[in-house]
Amino acid sequence: MGENAIKQQKASTTLRDSNIELYRIISMFLIVAHHYVVNSGLTSLDGPIYAAPMSFSSQFLLLLGAWGKTGINCFVLITGYFMCTSQITPKKFAKLFFEFMFYRIIINSIFWISGYVPFSLTALVKVLIPFSAVSQNFTGTYLIFFFCIPFLNILIRYLNEKQHIRLLLLLLFTYVLFGTIPFLSVTMNYVSWYVVLYFISSYVRLYPKKLFDSKCFWGIMTLVSVALASISVVACSWLGMKQGKAMAYMLVTDSNTFLAVLLGLSSFMYFKNLRIKYSKVINTFSATTFGVLMIHANSNTMRQWLWQDVLDNVGAYASPWMPVHAMGSVILVFVVCSLLDMVRIHFVEKPFFKLWDKYWPWIVEKYAVFENRICKRLGISED
Repeated sequence: MGENAIKQQKASTTLRDSNIELYRIISMFLIVAHHYVVNSGLTSLDGPIYAAPMSFSSQFLLLLGAWGKTGINCFVLITGYFMCTSQITPKKFAKLFFEFMFYRIIINSIFWISGYVPFSLTALVKVLIPFSAVSQNFTGTYLIFFFCIPFLNILIRYLNEKQHIRLLLLLLFTYVLFGTIPFLSVTMNYVSWYVVLYFISSYVRLYPKKLFDSKCFWGIMTLVSVALASISVVACSWLGMKQGKAMAYMLVTDSNTFLAVLLGLSSFMYFKNLRIKYSKVINTFSATTFGVLMIHANSNTMRQWLWQDVLDNVGAYASPWMPVHAMGSVILVFVVCSLLDMVRIHFVEKPFFKLWDKYWPWIVEKYAVFENRICKRLGISED
């Protein structure tokens, strides 16, 4: 291989195309917009939206906030597509975990020191325990799911295509059908749902089809999905008003509802096929999207402080400038959180992982000796 070819190959592995990175940014905007609506008191039973669900203000906000669960699907589909042919290294997981714990500790400490919430030993223990449930909380459940990826890769490696399809049909029947039809139900936790999404995106990656590469088809499907989901929000708002119930999001209420899955998959396939050359700005902001989530959705205290106390979303509802307030708040939260995460990456993450690269081989060597001794005493074989 010539010198120029080697340089081009290195560039192609270092400078990623920005189509999926742009998709990450859009997905995070959808999640922030969702939190603007559902974490602020706007959609509570005594909140302003359901007091007049068919008004312009209510419909604007309901449609603005309808895409959060779809955004979760988007992130996990991206993970599955890339990680099904890769490996979870200790460094990859450490980056994710330390970022998660960094923001939990720092943000809660700020609230305690400022006196916004009282400090207690119980609260400290809750902060230091990263996983408290698998039925909610995207960041915690995503970390548990990340642990499962090496084992999922072993499974899909030994499945043939027909078996992969049969498994998908079984999982989609169980999770999506029962999760969408109102009089049916399935007890869903997010870790197992991420596994379903992982099988979907890994099938796309491992078994290429002509249809999978059609940008036109998936663009149309994305528009159709958006239209159907929007119609469902308006229709369910009207039906809920007639029945005196808060049910605007009934058909997009969770990640495993049919419309959330259809839109997540269609939009992912569209952006996968979209050709956008490397953009430093897009890729830089994309690298902070997980940080954006972990800052602005850090805890219930953070949600109250941000959406209710600082931005006062409920108070802005009656203002004629409400759409500007809503869109401006979503953009502002994304940009500020993204800039904060850039600071963390530069001053905390990079220095820390320089030390990691220096000492990790020594740690692995010592741990291997320790593990081998334990396995030998317990009679545990690697075969």
